[in-house]
Amino acid sequence: MLRTTIFAAATLAFAAAPAGAQGKQDFKLTNATGYDIAEVYVAPTSSDNWEEDVMGEDTLDNGESVNIHFAPKDKQCVYDVRVVWTDGDEADWRKFDLCTVSHITLYWNNGKATAEYE
Repeated sequence: MLRTTIFAAATLAFAAAPAGAQGKQDFKLTNATGYDIAEVYVAPTSSDNWEEDVMGEDTLDNGESVNIHFAPKDKQCVYDVRVVWTDGDEADWRKFDLCTVSHITLYWNNGKATAEYE
C-alpha cells in the first residue's frame, strides 16, 4: 500500500517542512473512488490556482491513503481538492475546513463526487 508524505509551504508550493513541524491543516486522504489517481491538487477555496500536483511521480491507487502536511505557519483553513485519474478524467471536492478535518475519504459514484470526513 502506498503511504507517501507530502508537505505544503505557506505559498502552497509543496516542499519538505522541518522535522516535527506540522500544520494544523494536515490530513489523510483516502482514495475510495474506484479508480487510481495520478494527480492530487489542494488549494485554498479562495484561490484561482491549483498550484502543483502534490503526488509528484506517485499515484494513489484505489483503496490507498496519503498523508498531506502543511507548513506550520500556513493560516488558511478552507481548501478544495482536485484529482486527476490515470485515464485523465478529473473531479473536484470543495470547501473542506482542514483546520478541523483530519481524514478525507473521496468517493466517485455515477459521476458524482462525494466525500466522508472526520
